[in-house]
Amino acid sequence: MADPEQQVRDWLTAYTAPTASVAHLLCDRHDPTRTAVTEVLPDLSATTLTYGDLSRRAADLAAVLAEHGVGVGDRVATLLPLGTDLTVSAVAAWRLGAVLVPLPPVLAASAVDQRLRQVAASAVVAPAEQSGKLAADAPWTVLDPDQPPAEKAPDPVAVGPDAPLLISHTPGVSGPPRQITVPVRALTAFHIHHHYGLGVRDDDLYWCFSEPGDPHGLYYGLVSPLLAGHACLHLRAGFDPELTLDVLETFGVTRLAAAPTVYRALRSATKTLPPGIMVQGLASNGDALRADLTDWALGTFGVGISDHYGHAESGIVAVNDGQGGPLEALPGFRLAVLDPLSDTPADVGVPGRVAVDTVDSPAWWFDGYPDDPLAAARRFSPDGRWYLTGDTGTADESGAIHLTRHDGEVIITSGYRIGPYDVESVLLEHDAVDEVAVYGLPDPERGALVAANVVLAPGVSPGEELAEELKRLVAERFAETAVPQRLTFVPHLPKTASGKLRRNRLRASAA
Repeated sequence: MADPEQQVRDWLTAYTAPTASVAHLLCDRHDPTRTAVTEVLPDLSATTLTYGDLSRRAADLAAVLAEHGVGVGDRVATLLPLGTDLTVSAVAAWRLGAVLVPLPPVLAASAVDQRLRQVAASAVVAPAEQSGKLAADAPWTVLDPDQPPAEKAPDPVAVGPDAPLLISHTPGVSGPPRQITVPVRALTAFHIHHHYGLGVRDDDLYWCFSEPGDPHGLYYGLVSPLLAGHACLHLRAGFDPELTLDVLETFGVTRLAAAPTVYRALRSATKTLPPGIMVQGLASNGDALRADLTDWALGTFGVGISDHYGHAESGIVAVNDGQGGPLEALPGFRLAVLDPLSDTPADVGVPGRVAVDTVDSPAWWFDGYPDDPLAAARRFSPDGRWYLTGDTGTADESGAIHLTRHDGEVIITSGYRIGPYDVESVLLEHDAVDEVAVYGLPDPERGALVAANVVLAPGVSPGEELAEELKRLVAERFAETAVPQRLTFVPHLPKTASGKLRRNRLRASAA
Protein backbone atom coordinates (compact mmCIF):
# COMPACT_ATOMS: atom_id res chain seq x y z
CA MET A 1 0.00 0.00 0.00
CA ALA A 2 1.23 3.50 -0.83
CA ASP A 3 2.45 5.63 2.04
CA PRO A 4 -0.01 8.40 3.03
CA GLU A 5 1.83 11.20 1.22
CA GLN A 6 2.00 9.18 -2.00
CA GLN A 7 -1.66 8.18 -1.66
CA VAL A 8 -2.69 11.82 -1.28
CA ARG A 9 -0.69 12.70 -4.40
CA ASP A 10 -2.41 9.88 -6.31
CA TRP A 11 -5.85 11.09 -5.25
CA LEU A 12 -4.97 14.67 -6.13
CA THR A 13 -3.90 13.53 -9.59
CA ALA A 14 -7.15 11.64 -10.13
CA TYR A 15 -9.54 14.20 -8.67
CA THR A 16 -7.98 17.33 -10.15
CA ALA A 17 -7.71 16.06 -13.71
CA PRO A 18 -9.34 18.31 -16.35
CA THR A 19 -11.33 15.26 -17.48
CA ALA A 20 -12.76 14.58 -14.01
CA SER A 21 -16.36 13.33 -14.21
CA VAL A 22 -18.08 13.17 -10.85
CA ALA A 23 -20.61 10.52 -11.89
CA HIS A 24 -17.74 8.33 -13.10
CA LEU A 25 -15.66 8.83 -9.95
CA LEU A 26 -18.53 8.25 -7.52
CA CYS A 27 -20.48 5.57 -9.35
CA ASP A 28 -19.69 4.28 -12.82
CA ARG A 29 -16.08 3.19 -12.19
CA HIS A 30 -17.04 0.86 -9.34
CA ASP A 31 -17.95 -2.85 -9.47
CA PRO A 32 -21.64 -2.80 -10.50
CA THR A 33 -22.40 -5.76 -8.22
CA ARG A 34 -21.12 -4.05 -5.06
CA THR A 35 -23.63 -2.50 -2.67
CA ALA A 36 -23.68 1.28 -2.86
CA VAL A 37 -26.32 2.17 -0.27
CA THR A 38 -28.72 0.39 2.07
CA GLU A 39 -31.79 2.30 3.25
CA VAL A 40 -33.35 1.03 6.48
CA LEU A 41 -36.89 1.78 7.69
CA PRO A 42 -38.07 1.79 11.33
CA ASP A 43 -39.29 -1.82 11.05
CA LEU A 44 -35.75 -2.80 9.96
CA SER A 45 -36.87 -3.60 6.41
CA ALA A 46 -34.24 -2.49 3.93
CA THR A 47 -33.79 -1.43 0.31
CA THR A 48 -30.38 -1.94 -1.24
CA LEU A 49 -28.91 -0.43 -4.38
CA THR A 50 -25.81 -1.83 -6.05
CA TYR A 51 -23.57 0.50 -8.00
CA GLY A 52 -25.12 -0.94 -11.15
CA ASP A 53 -28.63 -0.14 -9.85
CA LEU A 54 -27.49 3.33 -8.85
CA SER A 55 -26.01 4.00 -12.27
CA ARG A 56 -29.19 2.96 -14.08
CA ARG A 57 -31.57 4.88 -11.84
CA ALA A 58 -29.36 7.97 -11.88
CA ALA A 59 -29.20 7.86 -15.68
CA ASP A 60 -33.01 7.76 -15.85
CA LEU A 61 -33.39 10.74 -13.51
CA ALA A 62 -30.62 12.60 -15.36
CA ALA A 63 -32.64 12.17 -18.54
CA VAL A 64 -35.68 13.72 -16.83
CA LEU A 65 -33.60 16.63 -15.53
CA ALA A 66 -32.12 17.16 -18.99
CA GLU A 67 -35.63 17.19 -20.51
CA HIS A 68 -36.37 20.15 -18.21
CA GLY A 69 -33.28 22.03 -19.33
CA VAL A 70 -30.85 21.17 -16.53
CA GLY A 71 -27.24 21.24 -17.68
CA VAL A 72 -23.69 22.03 -16.63
CA GLY A 73 -23.50 24.39 -13.65
CA ASP A 74 -27.24 24.45 -12.96
CA ARG A 75 -28.33 24.10 -9.32
CA VAL A 76 -30.37 20.98 -8.54
CA ALA A 77 -31.81 21.10 -5.02
CA THR A 78 -33.29 18.21 -3.09
CA LEU A 79 -35.70 17.91 -0.17
CA LEU A 80 -34.78 14.33 0.66
CA PRO A 81 -33.30 12.56 3.68
CA LEU A 82 -30.16 10.50 3.37
CA GLY A 83 -31.14 7.33 1.53
CA THR A 84 -31.57 5.82 -1.90
CA ASP A 85 -33.54 8.71 -3.43
CA LEU A 86 -31.00 11.33 -2.38
CA THR A 87 -28.13 9.16 -3.59
CA VAL A 88 -29.80 8.65 -6.98
CA SER A 89 -30.64 12.36 -7.27
CA ALA A 90 -27.06 13.35 -6.45
CA VAL A 91 -25.48 11.07 -9.05
CA ALA A 92 -28.11 12.16 -11.61
CA ALA A 93 -27.24 15.84 -11.10
CA TRP A 94 -23.50 15.11 -11.28
CA ARG A 95 -23.98 13.08 -14.47
CA LEU A 96 -25.16 16.32 -16.12
CA GLY A 97 -22.40 18.45 -14.60
CA ALA A 98 -25.00 20.13 -12.39
CA VAL A 99 -24.48 21.23 -8.79
CA LEU A 100 -26.21 19.43 -5.93
CA VAL A 101 -27.93 21.58 -3.26
CA PRO A 102 -29.30 19.22 -0.58
CA LEU A 103 -31.74 20.92 1.77
CA PRO A 104 -32.88 19.26 5.01
CA PRO A 105 -36.52 18.12 4.82
CA VAL A 106 -37.15 19.55 8.31
CA LEU A 107 -37.02 23.12 6.97
CA ALA A 108 -40.27 25.07 6.82
CA ALA A 109 -41.56 26.45 3.51
CA SER A 110 -40.20 29.97 3.98
CA ALA A 111 -36.71 28.70 4.84
CA VAL A 112 -36.76 26.39 1.82
CA ASP A 113 -37.84 29.23 -0.46
CA GLN A 114 -35.13 31.54 0.85
CA ARG A 115 -32.38 28.99 0.20
CA LEU A 116 -33.66 28.04 -3.24
CA ARG A 117 -33.70 31.67 -4.33
CA GLN A 118 -30.32 32.28 -2.75
CA VAL A 119 -28.69 29.59 -4.92
CA ALA A 120 -30.87 30.28 -8.01
CA ALA A 121 -32.08 26.69 -8.20
CA SER A 122 -33.12 25.36 -11.61
CA ALA A 123 -34.85 22.22 -10.33
CA VAL A 124 -35.96 20.66 -7.06
CA VAL A 125 -36.22 16.91 -6.54
CA ALA A 126 -38.80 16.33 -3.83
CA PRO A 127 -41.36 13.66 -2.88
CA ALA A 128 -45.06 14.47 -2.84
CA GLU A 129 -45.13 15.09 0.92
CA GLN A 130 -42.57 17.91 0.53
CA SER A 131 -44.05 19.57 -2.56
CA GLY A 132 -46.39 21.73 -0.48
CA LYS A 133 -43.35 23.72 0.70
CA LEU A 134 -42.56 24.82 -2.86
CA ALA A 135 -44.20 27.91 -4.32
CA ALA A 136 -46.31 27.17 -7.40
CA ASP A 137 -45.10 30.27 -9.27
CA ALA A 138 -41.40 29.77 -8.50
CA PRO A 139 -38.75 29.78 -11.25
CA TRP A 140 -37.67 26.17 -10.64
CA THR A 141 -39.02 22.86 -11.86
CA VAL A 142 -40.26 20.38 -9.24
CA LEU A 143 -39.60 16.71 -9.98
CA ASP A 144 -40.42 13.46 -8.22
CA PRO A 145 -37.34 11.26 -7.67
CA ASP A 146 -39.11 8.32 -9.37
CA GLN A 147 -40.40 10.21 -12.41
CA PRO A 148 -39.82 8.06 -15.54
CA PRO A 149 -37.75 9.48 -18.41
CA ALA A 150 -39.01 10.07 -21.93
CA GLU A 151 -35.57 10.09 -23.53
CA LYS A 152 -32.21 8.40 -23.15
CA ALA A 153 -29.83 9.98 -20.64
CA PRO A 154 -26.91 11.96 -22.02
CA ASP A 155 -23.37 10.69 -21.41
CA PRO A 156 -21.70 11.74 -18.14
CA VAL A 157 -20.13 15.20 -18.33
CA ALA A 158 -16.51 15.95 -17.41
CA VAL A 159 -16.33 19.21 -15.47
CA GLY A 160 -12.81 19.43 -14.07
CA PRO A 161 -11.50 20.11 -10.55
CA ASP A 162 -12.67 23.68 -10.01
CA ALA A 163 -16.29 23.13 -11.01
CA PRO A 164 -18.76 23.16 -8.09
CA LEU A 165 -19.73 19.74 -6.77
CA LEU A 166 -22.32 20.76 -4.21
CA ILE A 167 -23.48 23.73 -2.17
CA SER A 168 -23.95 23.34 1.55
CA HIS A 169 -25.00 25.99 4.05
CA THR A 170 -23.44 26.99 7.33
CA PRO A 171 -25.66 28.77 9.87
CA GLY A 172 -24.92 32.44 10.51
CA VAL A 173 -24.87 34.35 13.76
CA SER A 174 -25.49 37.85 12.46
CA GLY A 175 -26.69 37.13 8.93
CA PRO A 176 -28.42 34.59 6.70
CA PRO A 177 -26.89 31.13 6.25
CA ARG A 178 -23.75 31.30 4.15
CA GLN A 179 -23.26 29.27 1.02
CA ILE A 180 -20.27 26.96 0.94
CA THR A 181 -19.48 25.99 -2.64
CA VAL A 182 -17.60 22.69 -2.57
CA PRO A 183 -15.46 22.15 -5.69
CA VAL A 184 -14.73 18.79 -7.30
CA ARG A 185 -11.14 18.95 -6.04
CA ALA A 186 -12.48 18.65 -2.47
CA LEU A 187 -12.96 14.94 -3.22
CA THR A 188 -9.33 14.45 -2.18
CA ALA A 189 -10.03 15.84 1.30
CA PHE A 190 -13.15 13.69 1.69
CA HIS A 191 -11.34 10.52 0.59
CA ILE A 192 -8.50 11.26 3.03
CA HIS A 193 -10.86 11.36 5.98
CA HIS A 194 -12.84 8.32 4.82
CA HIS A 195 -9.66 6.25 4.53
CA TYR A 196 -7.31 7.63 7.20
CA GLY A 197 -9.73 9.29 9.62
CA LEU A 198 -12.68 6.91 9.68
CA GLY A 199 -10.60 3.90 8.64
CA VAL A 200 -13.35 2.44 6.45
CA ARG A 201 -12.21 -0.63 4.51
CA ASP A 202 -13.76 -2.72 1.73
CA ASP A 203 -15.23 -5.26 4.16
CA ASP A 204 -16.71 -2.69 6.56
CA LEU A 205 -20.36 -1.74 6.91
CA TYR A 206 -20.25 2.01 7.53
CA TRP A 207 -23.05 4.09 9.04
CA CYS A 208 -22.90 7.89 9.09
CA PHE A 209 -25.63 9.02 11.48
CA SER A 210 -26.12 12.54 10.12
CA GLU A 211 -28.71 14.50 8.17
CA PRO A 212 -28.22 16.04 4.70
CA GLY A 213 -28.61 19.50 6.23
CA ASP A 214 -25.39 18.83 8.14
CA PRO A 215 -22.28 19.19 5.93
CA HIS A 216 -20.81 16.20 7.76
CA GLY A 217 -23.73 14.12 6.50
CA LEU A 218 -23.14 15.33 2.94
CA TYR A 219 -19.38 14.91 2.92
CA TYR A 220 -19.15 11.60 4.77
CA GLY A 221 -22.62 10.09 4.59
CA LEU A 222 -23.05 10.64 0.84
CA VAL A 223 -19.88 11.64 -1.02
CA SER A 224 -16.98 9.79 0.60
CA PRO A 225 -18.52 6.28 0.64
CA LEU A 226 -19.46 6.58 -3.04
CA LEU A 227 -16.01 7.92 -3.87
CA ALA A 228 -14.33 4.94 -2.19
CA GLY A 229 -16.77 2.45 -3.72
CA HIS A 230 -18.02 1.41 -0.31
CA ALA A 231 -21.48 0.69 1.05
CA CYS A 232 -23.15 3.16 3.38
CA LEU A 233 -26.20 2.56 5.55
CA HIS A 234 -28.91 5.22 5.89
CA LEU A 235 -31.70 5.00 8.48
CA ARG A 236 -35.01 6.60 7.50
CA ALA A 237 -36.28 7.22 11.02
CA GLY A 238 -35.91 9.66 13.88
CA PHE A 239 -33.37 8.87 16.54
CA ASP A 240 -34.26 6.18 19.04
CA PRO A 241 -31.59 4.43 21.15
CA GLU A 242 -33.19 0.99 20.98
CA LEU A 243 -33.69 1.23 17.22
CA THR A 244 -30.08 2.35 16.84
CA LEU A 245 -28.85 -0.74 18.67
CA ASP A 246 -31.15 -2.94 16.56
CA VAL A 247 -29.69 -1.48 13.37
CA LEU A 248 -26.12 -1.95 14.60
CA GLU A 249 -26.83 -5.61 15.32
CA THR A 250 -29.11 -6.52 12.41
CA PHE A 251 -26.94 -5.04 9.67
CA GLY A 252 -23.55 -5.81 11.17
CA VAL A 253 -22.34 -2.20 11.35
CA THR A 254 -18.58 -2.08 11.91
CA ARG A 255 -17.93 1.68 11.63
CA LEU A 256 -20.24 4.31 13.13
CA ALA A 257 -19.93 8.09 12.83
CA ALA A 258 -22.36 10.14 14.93
CA ALA A 259 -22.66 13.31 16.97
CA PRO A 260 -21.89 13.13 20.72
CA THR A 261 -25.60 13.48 21.47
CA VAL A 262 -26.19 10.06 19.89
CA TYR A 263 -23.58 8.44 22.12
CA ARG A 264 -24.95 10.23 25.19
CA ALA A 265 -28.43 8.89 24.48
CA LEU A 266 -27.06 5.38 23.95
CA ARG A 267 -25.23 5.60 27.26
CA SER A 268 -28.42 6.61 29.07
CA ALA A 269 -30.45 3.80 27.51
CA THR A 270 -27.89 0.97 27.40
CA LYS A 271 -26.57 -1.24 30.17
CA THR A 272 -25.29 -4.13 28.05
CA LEU A 273 -24.95 -4.45 24.30
CA PRO A 274 -26.83 -7.05 22.26
CA PRO A 275 -24.37 -9.90 21.56
CA GLY A 276 -24.48 -9.42 17.78
CA ILE A 277 -22.99 -5.92 17.80
CA MET A 278 -19.50 -6.01 16.33
CA VAL A 279 -18.58 -2.32 15.99
CA GLN A 280 -14.85 -1.80 15.49
CA GLY A 281 -14.72 1.97 15.17
CA LEU A 282 -16.67 4.89 16.68
CA ALA A 283 -16.25 8.45 15.43
CA SER A 284 -17.68 11.73 16.69
CA ASN A 285 -17.72 15.28 15.39
CA GLY A 286 -19.47 18.56 16.08
CA ASP A 287 -19.81 19.58 19.71
CA ALA A 288 -17.26 18.76 22.39
CA LEU A 289 -16.60 15.11 23.21
CA ARG A 290 -16.12 14.58 26.94
CA ALA A 291 -13.71 12.04 28.38
CA ASP A 292 -16.41 10.25 30.38
CA LEU A 293 -18.22 9.39 27.13
CA THR A 294 -15.08 7.88 25.66
CA ASP A 295 -14.55 5.89 28.86
CA TRP A 296 -18.11 4.57 28.61
CA ALA A 297 -17.58 3.51 24.99
CA LEU A 298 -14.37 1.69 25.87
CA GLY A 299 -16.14 -0.23 28.61
CA THR A 300 -19.27 -0.94 26.52
CA PHE A 301 -18.12 -1.39 22.92
CA GLY A 302 -14.51 -2.25 23.60
CA VAL A 303 -13.37 0.74 21.50
CA GLY A 304 -13.17 4.43 22.32
CA ILE A 305 -14.82 7.27 20.43
CA SER A 306 -12.34 9.12 18.24
CA ASP A 307 -12.88 12.86 18.04
CA HIS A 308 -12.94 14.15 14.45
CA TYR A 309 -12.21 17.84 14.08
CA GLY A 310 -13.15 20.12 11.22
CA HIS A 311 -15.63 22.63 9.86
CA ALA A 312 -18.12 22.84 7.04
CA GLU A 313 -15.50 24.94 5.24
CA SER A 314 -12.81 22.26 5.44
CA GLY A 315 -14.25 18.87 6.16
CA ILE A 316 -12.49 16.84 8.84
CA VAL A 317 -8.82 17.80 9.06
CA ALA A 318 -7.66 16.13 12.30
CA VAL A 319 -8.57 13.19 14.55
CA ASN A 320 -7.44 11.82 17.87
CA ASP A 321 -6.73 8.30 19.10
CA GLY A 322 -10.16 7.57 20.57
CA GLN A 323 -8.79 7.67 24.10
CA GLY A 324 -8.79 11.40 24.76
CA GLY A 325 -5.46 12.20 23.15
CA PRO A 326 -4.63 15.38 21.21
CA LEU A 327 -5.71 16.01 17.64
CA GLU A 328 -3.33 14.86 14.90
CA ALA A 329 -3.64 16.40 11.44
CA LEU A 330 -4.74 14.02 8.70
CA PRO A 331 -2.46 13.45 5.70
CA GLY A 332 -2.82 16.35 3.29
CA PHE A 333 -3.33 18.92 6.06
CA ARG A 334 -1.12 20.93 8.41
CA LEU A 335 -2.52 22.62 11.52
CA ALA A 336 -0.86 25.13 13.80
CA VAL A 337 -1.60 27.31 16.81
CA LEU A 338 -1.01 30.98 16.01
CA ASP A 339 0.11 33.65 18.42
CA PRO A 340 -2.89 35.63 19.73
CA LEU A 341 -1.59 38.90 18.27
CA SER A 342 0.32 37.86 15.14
CA ASP A 343 -0.15 35.37 12.35
CA THR A 344 2.90 33.34 13.32
CA PRO A 345 2.98 29.96 15.09
CA ALA A 346 2.97 30.23 18.86
CA ASP A 347 5.57 28.50 21.00
CA VAL A 348 4.92 24.98 22.26
CA GLY A 349 2.33 25.01 25.02
CA VAL A 350 1.40 28.68 24.55
CA PRO A 351 -2.35 29.21 24.02
CA GLY A 352 -3.37 30.69 20.69
CA ARG A 353 -5.66 30.45 17.69
CA VAL A 354 -6.04 27.10 15.92
CA ALA A 355 -5.52 27.50 12.18
CA VAL A 356 -5.01 25.44 9.03
CA ASP A 357 -1.98 26.20 6.86
CA THR A 358 -3.61 26.47 3.42
CA VAL A 359 -0.22 26.70 1.66
CA ASP A 360 1.20 23.49 3.16
CA SER A 361 -2.13 21.60 3.05
CA PRO A 362 -2.36 20.11 -0.46
CA ALA A 363 -5.90 18.86 0.23
CA TRP A 364 -7.21 22.33 1.17
CA TRP A 365 -10.19 23.44 -0.95
CA PHE A 366 -12.23 26.26 0.65
CA ASP A 367 -11.85 29.65 -1.07
CA GLY A 368 -14.54 31.70 0.67
CA TYR A 369 -18.28 32.41 0.77
CA PRO A 370 -19.50 33.60 -2.64
CA ASP A 371 -22.35 35.55 -1.06
CA ASP A 372 -20.42 37.04 1.89
CA PRO A 373 -16.85 38.15 1.06
CA LEU A 374 -16.52 40.09 4.32
CA ALA A 375 -17.23 36.97 6.37
CA ALA A 376 -14.76 35.06 4.20
CA ALA A 377 -12.07 37.67 4.86
CA ARG A 378 -12.51 37.18 8.60
CA ARG A 379 -11.83 33.46 8.17
CA PHE A 380 -8.36 34.01 6.73
CA SER A 381 -5.18 35.82 7.74
CA PRO A 382 -4.52 38.95 5.66
CA ASP A 383 -2.03 37.09 3.45
CA GLY A 384 -4.50 34.22 2.92
CA ARG A 385 -2.14 31.59 4.26
CA TRP A 386 -4.00 30.68 7.46
CA TYR A 387 -7.62 29.55 7.72
CA LEU A 388 -8.74 30.72 11.16
CA THR A 389 -11.01 28.11 12.75
CA GLY A 390 -12.25 30.36 15.56
CA ASP A 391 -11.10 27.77 18.11
CA THR A 392 -8.29 28.11 20.61
CA GLY A 393 -5.73 25.63 21.85
CA THR A 394 -2.09 24.74 22.33
CA ALA A 395 0.38 22.72 20.28
CA ASP A 396 2.73 20.17 21.82
CA GLU A 397 6.25 19.18 20.75
CA SER A 398 4.93 16.82 18.05
CA GLY A 399 2.64 19.48 16.58
CA ALA A 400 -0.54 17.82 17.89
CA ILE A 401 -3.33 20.19 18.93
CA HIS A 402 -4.94 20.35 22.37
CA LEU A 403 -8.21 22.27 22.03
CA THR A 404 -9.17 24.59 24.87
CA ARG A 405 -12.32 26.13 23.36
CA HIS A 406 -14.63 25.43 20.46
CA ASP A 407 -16.03 28.29 18.37
CA GLY A 408 -19.43 28.88 19.96
CA GLU A 409 -21.19 30.67 17.11
CA VAL A 410 -23.35 27.79 15.91
CA ILE A 411 -25.75 25.98 18.25
CA ILE A 412 -25.52 22.20 17.87
CA THR A 413 -28.58 20.60 19.45
CA SER A 414 -29.21 16.86 19.11
CA GLY A 415 -26.90 16.87 16.11
CA TYR A 416 -28.70 19.73 14.31
CA ARG A 417 -26.75 22.91 13.51
CA ILE A 418 -28.81 26.03 14.26
CA GLY A 419 -27.77 29.55 13.32
CA PRO A 420 -28.98 32.24 15.75
CA TYR A 421 -29.81 34.58 12.87
CA ASP A 422 -32.39 32.20 11.39
CA VAL A 423 -34.34 31.95 14.64
CA GLU A 424 -33.96 35.63 15.48
CA SER A 425 -35.29 36.66 12.07
CA VAL A 426 -38.46 34.62 12.58
CA LEU A 427 -39.11 35.92 16.09
CA LEU A 428 -38.68 39.52 14.94
CA GLU A 429 -41.56 39.02 12.50
CA HIS A 430 -43.94 39.02 15.48
CA ASP A 431 -45.35 42.45 16.34
CA ALA A 432 -44.86 41.82 20.06
CA VAL A 433 -41.08 41.42 19.73
CA ASP A 434 -38.84 44.47 19.81
CA GLU A 435 -35.44 42.77 20.12
CA VAL A 436 -34.24 39.19 20.42
CA ALA A 437 -30.99 37.27 20.85
CA VAL A 438 -30.67 33.51 20.37
CA TYR A 439 -27.87 31.43 21.89
CA GLY A 440 -27.03 27.94 23.12
CA LEU A 441 -27.24 26.62 26.67
CA PRO A 442 -25.11 23.57 27.57
CA ASP A 443 -27.16 20.40 28.01
CA PRO A 444 -25.78 17.02 29.12
CA GLU A 445 -27.93 15.01 26.69
CA ARG A 446 -28.50 17.21 23.63
CA GLY A 447 -25.19 19.04 23.71
CA ALA A 448 -26.96 22.40 23.74
CA LEU A 449 -30.46 23.80 24.03
CA VAL A 450 -31.70 26.64 21.84
CA ALA A 451 -32.46 29.61 24.07
CA ALA A 452 -33.90 33.03 23.24
CA ASN A 453 -33.92 36.27 25.21
CA VAL A 454 -36.82 38.41 24.03
CA VAL A 455 -37.38 42.14 24.61
CA LEU A 456 -41.05 42.93 24.07
CA ALA A 457 -42.42 45.98 22.29
CA PRO A 458 -43.71 48.80 24.51
CA GLY A 459 -47.05 47.99 26.08
CA VAL A 460 -46.83 44.22 25.51
CA SER A 461 -47.01 42.01 28.59
CA PRO A 462 -45.04 38.75 28.84
CA GLY A 463 -46.84 35.50 29.43
CA GLU A 464 -46.80 31.75 28.77
CA GLU A 465 -49.36 32.06 25.99
CA LEU A 466 -47.16 34.54 24.12
CA ALA A 467 -44.10 32.36 24.65
CA GLU A 468 -45.87 29.36 23.12
CA GLU A 469 -47.05 31.51 20.22
CA LEU A 470 -43.48 32.59 19.49
CA LYS A 471 -42.25 29.00 19.63
CA ARG A 472 -44.95 27.91 17.16
CA LEU A 473 -43.87 30.71 14.85
CA VAL A 474 -40.30 29.33 14.76
CA ALA A 475 -41.59 25.84 13.99
CA GLU A 476 -43.84 27.09 11.20
CA ARG A 477 -41.48 29.62 9.64
CA PHE A 478 -38.12 27.89 10.04
CA ALA A 479 -37.89 24.40 11.58
CA GLU A 480 -39.24 22.46 14.55
CA THR A 481 -35.69 21.45 15.46
CA ALA A 482 -34.87 25.14 16.06
CA VAL A 483 -37.72 25.95 18.46
CA PRO A 484 -36.25 27.56 21.62
CA GLN A 485 -36.49 25.15 24.53
CA ARG A 486 -35.98 28.13 26.80
CA LEU A 487 -37.56 31.47 25.93
CA THR A 488 -37.00 34.26 28.43
CA PHE A 489 -38.58 37.71 28.42
CA VAL A 490 -35.97 40.29 29.47
CA PRO A 491 -36.11 44.09 29.86
CA HIS A 492 -33.05 44.63 27.64
CA LEU A 493 -30.20 42.81 25.91
CA PRO A 494 -26.59 43.17 27.05
CA LYS A 495 -24.77 45.54 24.68
CA THR A 496 -21.55 47.46 24.37
CA ALA A 497 -21.45 51.26 24.56
CA SER A 498 -21.65 51.32 20.76
CA GLY A 499 -24.76 49.14 20.78
CA LYS A 500 -23.17 45.83 19.75
CA LEU A 501 -24.74 42.73 21.29
CA ARG A 502 -22.62 41.00 23.93
CA ARG A 503 -23.47 37.38 23.15
CA ASN A 504 -21.15 36.08 25.86
CA ARG A 505 -23.40 37.68 28.49
CA LEU A 506 -26.74 36.37 27.33
CA ARG A 507 -26.90 33.46 29.74
CA ALA A 508 -26.23 35.69 32.74
CA SER A 509 -28.80 38.28 31.62
CA ALA A 510 -31.51 35.62 31.50
CA ALA A 511 -30.68 34.09 34.86
